[in-house]
Order: sequence, then C-alpha cells, then structure tokens
Amino acid sequence: MTMQRLLVTGGAGFIGANFVRYLVAQHPEVRKIIVLDKLTYAGNRANLAGLPADRVQLVVGDVCDAPLVDRLVAQVDAVVHYAAESHNDRSLVDPDPFVQTNILGTYTLLQACRKYDVRFHQISTDEVYGDLPLTGKAAFTPTSRYQPSSPYSATKASADLLVGAWVRSFGLRATISNCSNNYGPYQYVEKFIPRQITNILSGRRPKLYGTGRNVRDWIHVADHSWAVWLILTRGRIGQTYLIGAQGEHTNREVLEMILTAMGQPKGAYDQVRDRPGHDQRYAIDASKLREELGWRPQYTDFAAGLRQTIAWYRDHPEWWQAAKARVEAAYARHGQ
Repeated sequence: MTMQRLLVTGGAGFIGANFVRYLVAQHPEVRKIIVLDKLTYAGNRANLAGLPADRVQLVVGDVCDAPLVDRLVAQVDAVVHYAAESHNDRSLVDPDPFVQTNILGTYTLLQACRKYDVRFHQISTDEVYGDLPLTGKAAFTPTSRYQPSSPYSATKASADLLVGAWVRSFGLRATISNCSNNYGPYQYVEKFIPRQITNILSGRRPKLYGTGRNVRDWIHVADHSWAVWLILTRGRIGQTYLIGAQGEHTNREVLEMILTAMGQPKGAYDQVRDRPGHDQRYAIDASKLREELGWRPQYTDFAAGLRQTIAWYRDHPEWWQAAKARVEAAYARHGQ
C-alpha cells in the first residue's frame, strides 16, 4: 500500500517522534507527515527538532477535538495513532485523562477515518493482557485474553476493542499492534530506564520498586518503528500483531546493568514502596510478525542498546534537565 501522506498522533512524544524520524530517514516516498500532539508534559517540540519543514508539520491539538481531527484526517492516506496517556503511576493518581485521551480520542479518530475511508493503525501495549507468572516460558499472543490491571491498561484495552468493532461493523481498514516495553532516545524521564540514567547523571540514587523481580520484555524503539511500518503497509486488515524482541529482564537486572555501564556499584540504589497492582511479568510472542512480514529486531544486544541510550542522555542534558526536578518531586510525594 502506498503511503504518501500520514497523520501521526502523539508524534512529539517518545515512540511517536522516533517513528516520525524513522519515516524521514528511511521512507522518502512519504512526502507529508502531519504530527498531531497536545504537547502535554511528555510531548516536546524538541523531539522533532531538525526535521525538514516541507515534510513534517506539527499541529498542536487534542485527539478529542472532533472538528480538528476531521480536518486533518481528510488530508491523509493513513493515521498512525500513538497519542496516549501512558504512565501507570499517573493513572493510579488520576484516571480521568486516560479515559479521555485513550478512549474518547481513539473513538474520535475512528469516526473520522470511517468517514473518509482512511487506513488506521492503533498503537497499543502488551499491558492490556495483564501479566504472566514470574516462572515459566508463557508469552502473550494475539489471541491472549485481555486482563488489564491498571486504569492505563484498561483504557488502552477499551481503545483496542473499539478498533476491532469498527473493523467488523463498518469495514474500517485498521490494524492493531501491541508492543512490549520500549527504550531509547527521547523517552520522558519519568519512565524506568531514563529515570535511572538521569538519576545517576544528576547525582541522585536510582530507585527500584519493591524487590525488583518484576520482568519486562524490552525492545529498542527503532525496532518498534520498523515493525509499525511493516504492519501499516503490509499487515492484514483486522489483524493484531505483537511486537517484541525477546528482551526479558527483571527490573533489578536492568538497573544493575545501567549502574555497571555508568561505572557505579551494582548495589548503589534505593528500594522504594512497590506500585499498587504491579504486573509481575510481560513476555511477547512475535512469531506472527516475524513469519508474515519478515520483521527481525536489529537491536539484539540489550546491553549495547542500553549503553547507546545512556550516551544519548549524557550528551543531551539540555533535553531532560528542566523536567527532572519536577518528576522527582512528584515521585517523592508518593514515596517513590
């Protein structure tokens, strides 16, 4: 499928901005990329700095704004929907923005795409499936039951179900991808990996929830971007594809790898009160994506990917320093 004009919602956030940068670098046939972003705390104009103005246009606005969404969707061949409230901790304090953006925002986009027969791709998360036992080799598949644990994952699950209903009821040309935990450049400092890196860089001790035995399946954001492009252009309509790079590590292992890479003792961190309802383990079976679309992760050495990510944050203090104090103050208020 030829894609010359794309609307990327949330394209000034971490994963969305990396996708926009991937498109600019790898796909000159995409002549116009409209980024719709509300520029909340996690959206940043700087994430799009240096991109060609004749190809990338930033529109500051809300995915719940139906007239704006209608006007933008009418101009494009496809919508890639990254925009979301995405931090579990924030969803436990105030679920309302998650319901508004993740559910109502998705509905608004679906209605516009239905109106103009525009291809739609929903960026979702493995967290909609709940969690897995810490022991064993079980992994999420496209047919796994939805069992969300937090307001964040519940709203993403709701959005996914809306997409499926619009495909079946209205013939919308849509797909869904559920991805494991991303890491890489431009990730907001409240998230686990950049929080620990910037703690060390700013002279703070890293923080570990509970025992740190919880397992996450890590994927570099660049590998995620390539997978989304393949699904958008070659994926089967109505299908769900899981994206993961077999990067399972406990939170403790990841933190100790960061400490080692930054020349710190492995035990140089504080354990803090665990998050309520903290999922135990995520693991992705991406065999459908690999077999149907030929995707393979390029970042297969997690330690090397971490070192590159550390170097990016070390080299770009101007990008994260202004937000760091606010983020840590918010964590401190909740004993984390």
